[in-house]
Amino acid sequence: MTTAAVAMAAATAKLRAAGVPDPARDARILLAHAASVDAARITLIAPEEIAPEISERYEHLVSLRAVRVPVSHLVGERAFYGRGFKVSREVLDPRPETESLIEAALAEPFERVLDLGTGSGCILVTLLAERETSTGVAVDLSEGACLQASANAVLHGVAERAQILQSDWFEAVEGRYDLIVSNPPYLAQSEMAAIAPELALHEPAMALTDGEDGLSVYRLIASRAQQYLTAQGRVLAEMGWQQGADVRAIFESAGWADVVILPDLDGRDRVICAQNPA
Repeated sequence: MTTAAVAMAAATAKLRAAGVPDPARDARILLAHAASVDAARITLIAPEEIAPEISERYEHLVSLRAVRVPVSHLVGERAFYGRGFKVSREVLDPRPETESLIEAALAEPFERVLDLGTGSGCILVTLLAERETSTGVAVDLSEGACLQASANAVLHGVAERAQILQSDWFEAVEGRYDLIVSNPPYLAQSEMAAIAPELALHEPAMALTDGEDGLSVYRLIASRAQQYLTAQGRVLAEMGWQQGADVRAIFESAGWADVVILPDLDGRDRVICAQNPA
């Protein structure tokens, strides 16, 4: 038998050799998953020998991570805004940057929210969990994404207040909302060749790129969202950190009077906030 510390050291070396970012962190998370213990307890079990079945499971997980399968897919979930969300290759992993959109949304009251391109459902589910009297609708073109979002709504106890619809953006949407949110595909097709293997090989392309210039969904939202907003309603959409000027111009040219670009925690342009459409 081998100790947990020795196993982690070997896994870290293997992942580092494979070019995996932050290999020690991933080695620790995967061992915790293989041993069914909390990641915070790994240092406590480091001197202990690990059972053969755990060692075999761990080696399998590390081998998959070495070929750049995302950690979230291996453990089945990703943390977002203090909650764990179930994920799969059907949806985009929740990203820390998207928490900036959540903060902006929660800064003002809302009762009804529409989430366009919901993916894992992390945005809608988080907003409903944080605002216990609110209700919402989430749409996604992918049936797999709708199923994943529904599962996360159940997991976090908001399913009775959430309606998940398979829809091509606004196609199946009815009614008006105080808040429309979206993390749309904003990579240009030309950028796809340079993305990390975790994205290129294991996340849905339709959640990453519009297949065009990365701006087509913002044009769609800017031109159609006013039909679905209440008088004081807001639109919040995540964007690439270099897209601020272009996205602002799209909304302003569509007649939105109040357009603000909000930063993420690193100070980069991340969220467009638009109100008062023409």
